[in-house]
Amino acid sequence: MDLAGFNRAEPAEAKAAALVWANVPAWAEAVVMLRPFASVEEAAAAAASTSSSWDAADLDAALAHHPRIGQKPVGSGTEAEASRREQAAMSDASADVTTAMAQANADYEQRFGRVFLIRAAGRSPEDMLAEIRRRLGNDDGAETAEAIGQLRQIALLRLRTELAAAG
Repeated sequence: MDLAGFNRAEPAEAKAAALVWANVPAWAEAVVMLRPFASVEEAAAAAASTSSSWDAADLDAALAHHPRIGQKPVGSGTEAEASRREQAAMSDASADVTTAMAQANADYEQRFGRVFLIRAAGRSPEDMLAEIRRRLGNDDGAETAEAIGQLRQIALLRLRTELAAAG
């Protein structure tokens, strides 16, 4: 759905699109209520602004829809397709990096009780591995804040990609 389609969509359809960007229902509703947008960047600015209130509960709800880094997303929906595109670099990872990432994911989940989240688009497998290892040293509050920041980056990337698409 491009920007024009998002602007004219029924609220439920627009909310469904926004939930693919980040599965945070109150945020998706807020973005929808701010329509119409004159540009993709105006929509992104509104989405960024309304995401400033995200907390650990919002993060955990959104993470229920994110695959582990290095794990192939299941399903054929829009969100699974976005995850496949964003994590494409992991399919080129060496066996050593893939094994190390799987172990780091397990360590992260044991340490923080949630799936590791990173804006994977544009990052190499080695960069993602270095980031998970670095973030394992965060305290709970710092890691929650960092993961929320990553969720915001993913949401804005998805928003820009979808709304800028030719209609």
